[in-house]
Parts: sequence; C-alpha cells; structure tokens
Amino acid sequence: MPIQTRYLYLLRYILPITDVIMINLIYVLAYYVTGYMGKVVSEEIQQHYLVVCNLLWFFNTAIFRLYTAYNARKIERIYRGTLKSLLLHFVLFSIYLLFAKDYEFSRTFLVLFYVFLLAGFVLNRFIGTYIQHLVITKFNLTRKVAVMGNNDTGLRLADYFQKQRNLEYYGLIGDEASMYGDGFGRLSAEAVQTLQDAANSGVKDLYVSVSPSRMREIGPLVKEADKQLLRLKFIPDLAGALSAPYTITYMGGEFPVITLRDEPLESMGNRFKKRLFDIVFSTIVIVFVLSWLYPIIGLLIKLQGRGPVLFKQQRSGINDEPFWCYKFRSMRMNNDSDNKQATRNDNRVTTIGKFLRKSSLDEMPQFFNVFMGEMSVVGPRPHMLRHTEEYKAIISQYMVRQFLKPGITGWAQVNGYRGETKDDTAMQKRVEHDIWYLENWSSMLDVRIIFMTIINVFHGEENAF
Repeated sequence: MPIQTRYLYLLRYILPITDVIMINLIYVLAYYVTGYMGKVVSEEIQQHYLVVCNLLWFFNTAIFRLYTAYNARKIERIYRGTLKSLLLHFVLFSIYLLFAKDYEFSRTFLVLFYVFLLAGFVLNRFIGTYIQHLVITKFNLTRKVAVMGNNDTGLRLADYFQKQRNLEYYGLIGDEASMYGDGFGRLSAEAVQTLQDAANSGVKDLYVSVSPSRMREIGPLVKEADKQLLRLKFIPDLAGALSAPYTITYMGGEFPVITLRDEPLESMGNRFKKRLFDIVFSTIVIVFVLSWLYPIIGLLIKLQGRGPVLFKQQRSGINDEPFWCYKFRSMRMNNDSDNKQATRNDNRVTTIGKFLRKSSLDEMPQFFNVFMGEMSVVGPRPHMLRHTEEYKAIISQYMVRQFLKPGITGWAQVNGYRGETKDDTAMQKRVEHDIWYLENWSSMLDVRIIFMTIINVFHGEENAF
C-alpha cells in the first residue's frame, strides 16, 4: 500500500486535468499557426479530429498507467510515462488520419502539433518538478515518519525512507528491546520519552519492525502511541526466516498470505496481455512470413536428403507438461536426437541446416506452437524431457522456470546463454536468467527481448550452431 500525502493525492488529479487542457490549447494553437502559414487545414480538425485526439490520449495514458499513484510517487516515472504516451499517440493518430483519407489534412499541422506538444510537456513537467521541490522544501507538506526496531527489516526500512523525496524521515528511534513491555503492562521511561520526542517533532506515522512471535508483547507500545497521537504501522521482521523480497497479500480480505517470489504473470490481466500479444504476433508471422518462407525452406531441406521437413520433439512445457515442439529439420536422420545435444561442428547437421541454425530460422515453426498456446514468443527455452529430469536433480530452483510457458527466445538467450550446455555452470546461469525474467516480467521487457533477438540474428551468435 503506497504512503499517501496530500501532495501525491492532488497530483493524481491535477496532472491529467492540466494535461488535457494543454493538449486542447496546443491543438487549437497549431490549427491557427498552420493557417497563418498559408497552409490549407481541414475544418474537421476543429471538431471530429479533436475528439479523437483526446480519446487517444486517455487510451495511451491508461496503457502506460501515467496517472496512477505508483507513477506519481516519482517524477522520473512521470517523465517516462509521458514520453511513451506521446510517442504512441503520434503513431495511432497518424494511422487514424491515414485511414481517414482526408486529403485536405495538413501535414504541417501534424508536425506543429507534436512539436508544440512535446515542448508543452517538457515545460509542464519542469514546472511540476519545481512545484514539488517547493512543496517539499518550503511548505513542509510532506508526512514525517519514523522507524522503531533496529533489526534487519527495520534497518532496510530506514534506508528506504531516506531515499523517498515525498516523505520526511525523522530517524530510527529506540532499539528492538524498547518496544516491548516489562511484563506488567508498562514501557520503560526511556521508551516513553523517545515516543514523546518523536511526536513533539511532528512524526505522524511510526513504523515498527517486530518479530511475529512477539506481537503479543507490544500492547504497552500501542497504548503509549495512542497517548502521543502516533499512528503505528507494524512490519513483520521475517528477514531471519525468509529471504527478501517477499510479498504479503490478503485472501478474502482477512487471511495474510506470504509469497516468496514476485510473479507478475500470476496476474490474470498480465497473462491476458501476454497471450493476446502472442496470438497477434504469431498470426502476423504465420500469415506474412511463414506462408512464403515455409515452402522455400521445405524445398531446400528436401533437396538436401530424405526425411520430413519438420522435426518434432517432446519437450518440457509449462507446469512440466510435455508438448510437441516443432523446428525445421536441420540434421540428417539419426537415432540420437532425443539424447544428444547439437555441438559445434556436429556431423549430423546438414549444409542447409547449418544456415538455418546460425540464422535461427530453424525455430520459425515454433510460432505454430505459440499460436496453439503451447509456447510464448518470449520465455524460457524448452528443454528435452531427458535434460529436465537430469538437471532438476542437480541444479537448485531448476524447475522454477517451468512456472512459465517456454518461449522461442528468452532473457537467457539474448544474454548469450543458448546452445550447448557443456557443464552445469552454464545451465545454472541460464536458470538464473530465466528466474529473473519470471520475477521481472513486463510487456516492455518482452519487446526489448524481441528487439535484442533480431539484432543478435543479424550480428550472428557465437553459440548458434
């Protein structure tokens, strides 16, 4: 739960209002400047197109969550969200105008509008930064907080508060022993004085890091905090039992649930976005690329020798469910495909197969796997069933990667961990990258990985053989 201040609360509402006003004023300004320059401007600009322009802005900011409390907490996030929204607005508005086929529409207007709009947003955000600085330093509207408990969690929390510009951090008060009563329902005189000093200094919220096993002993602290008009916020000190970060949520609004790993794709909304992207992306590739590439590669494979065009092999999928993974056949027919990895200068690889593997074109049929929902465009690479059984016995957390659908490309692959795994260390690194991807997934990360994959294909990859 984010810490709310009056400034942050107002910013969430002031920012969208000022942005919409600015967009409309700049739109009208660009219209009149274009006309003043002697360019013909469609009358539709003043009516229909202006409505579309505003609707597209709301659509884009919703996608990038520009006006959420999360983004409002850091000015850097506002800058990034604004730039992304503006770029997407330019693309979508331009496409709309293209399909509208309004031949009287002035391209000069479009250029002026986005140049003025970019300048307006830069000015707007700089003014916002100045106001934020003024609010924090001059008017002292930030909320003052303190931390009690010098355990591992308390120290980490203190470090976190020191980095927050929207809060005023008072300090770490009292050691861990001072928060507990003496057994007779009283706090020590020193602890009482510490709370009084904090309250007199303007502290509103006191964050107490306490071991769950000792929660029953903090009754005297609660009573004294009430007297001093201090709001207590308890944070369980689990650092000794659990490795951070962990997530605490509430089931049914009543039962606290501790999750040891953050998995963005556990969210139904995120899973829907990823699956929608997979369907759209794989459909485009199948219709516009594989429709003509498949016959060409198929003919070359057939000319190389006997055997099918496609090679299929059972591999480990999501939740360790096996599925048939498809590739263009790059090897001569052999009996070792399910047991032996491809190695450098492998004599089983055909001449056309070397090109397919070096260019990663042998993986293209896996877009059918993506379309059918067995794979994703981006995810951990699927391994042979034998390798899954072998490595899960010797590599810690190996099976964690099976929480996700396997991918055609992945975070490990674009960082160089692909191809033959000559030793357990190479596989360990691959697993570490796959788990990092699982814990840090975002739509933009998928896009980044896809671009990195395309760049690597054109540059050539050392481990592609």
